[in-house]
Amino acid sequence: MLLAGTVVVDSTTVIQEGAVVVEGDRIAAVGDESDLGEAYPDHERRSFDLLMPGLVGGHVHSVQSLGRGIADDTALFDWLYDAVLPMEASLDADATRVAAELGYLELLESGVTTAVDHLSVAHADEAFEAAIDLGIRGRLGKVLMDDDAPDGLREETQAALDDSERLIRNYHGAADGRVQYALTPRFAVTCTEACLRGVRDLADRYDGVRIHTHASESRDEIAAVETETGMRNVHWLDEVGLTGEDVILAHCVWTDESERRVLAETGTHVVYCPSSNMKLASGVAPVVDYLDRGINVAVGNDGPPCNNTLDPFTEMRQASLLQKVDALDPTVTPAGRVFEMATINGAKAAGFDDVGRLASGWKADVVGLSTDLTRATPLRDVLSHLVFSAHGDDVTFTMVDGEVCYDRGELVAADADAIRRRARERARELDVS
Repeated sequence: MLLAGTVVVDSTTVIQEGAVVVEGDRIAAVGDESDLGEAYPDHERRSFDLLMPGLVGGHVHSVQSLGRGIADDTALFDWLYDAVLPMEASLDADATRVAAELGYLELLESGVTTAVDHLSVAHADEAFEAAIDLGIRGRLGKVLMDDDAPDGLREETQAALDDSERLIRNYHGAADGRVQYALTPRFAVTCTEACLRGVRDLADRYDGVRIHTHASESRDEIAAVETETGMRNVHWLDEVGLTGEDVILAHCVWTDESERRVLAETGTHVVYCPSSNMKLASGVAPVVDYLDRGINVAVGNDGPPCNNTLDPFTEMRQASLLQKVDALDPTVTPAGRVFEMATINGAKAAGFDDVGRLASGWKADVVGLSTDLTRATPLRDVLSHLVFSAHGDDVTFTMVDGEVCYDRGELVAADADAIRRRARERARELDVS
């Protein structure tokens, strides 16, 4: 297939009249449309206004999709313990499948081709199967909670680790490597030391498995961890083995100088979730400082109950603007840097080294967008448009691994209307009081 249009190769290269040639699951060539049209005359041809690498949702909660809007205007711990965790506990296998499908549908419709997905304690198989069936690339993991968790979510430590190992064996590397596993303790507050150390042991035993958890999202969380362990959060995670190049930490809003040194020295990845941090009034993550230290920072939406959208373009805009106003400096987090965070940085955090850029030999994760829009007129700078003006509903085409997943408003592998209908039905049945 030959995809033609203005091609955003990465944060530094834009080809105005370009094309991307896809063969199998890989990009065969990227260059001028006229040259590639002559070189590949027999390929099916599609034209778009803009073509860009698929975006990476560095931290999402697909199975919270049925809880969109249940706990607005609520502080983090109240939001979590009074609303979101009881909602998760009420999900049966079918509701989990529907919620995951709804989440992946929204992501694919919005140009996200890779999701780092923090699932729930039970029925994780349903989300893995949904990801495989709908075609999204993912780093998914069952949640572990063996302490300070409500009924229906708390597990015995060894049972939680054993179930995680079962899922690794069943799903890590599934769909020809498109679906990978991340061990996913909820956060230090809900996990014993034995659980956290067990997570590190499992990750070390299985090649390519990553660790994905929340860290230092709120001051209340940090106080709780310090009361229990005598350490600040990142130091505690480092003590039990949950830092390193295979570790993804969501949020990291409240870190001190010594913790930031640990993150940089260990190569730990950070995911910035600005909309969630603003909505829950958690604070402003020190992203500029992280980037200046060489810490890899990705971008994530978090979950529908605390955002309330999985639109990655909204998140890129918020990611830039929040840092500018916090620093009182309009020069920080320019469009190109934020675009890197949402593409190549996210892919690095997720552990996919051939995703996040449109280049020969890289995975064919490609997104097409329309610019036939009032807010895209005039379109002077493509990267500025993508970060500050574009919306997820501008996306008209999403390809993952060379397969078209979303095209002209239609999900290819499933009935989107049926997913939305079932989601509305199941949402009405949830315990969200």
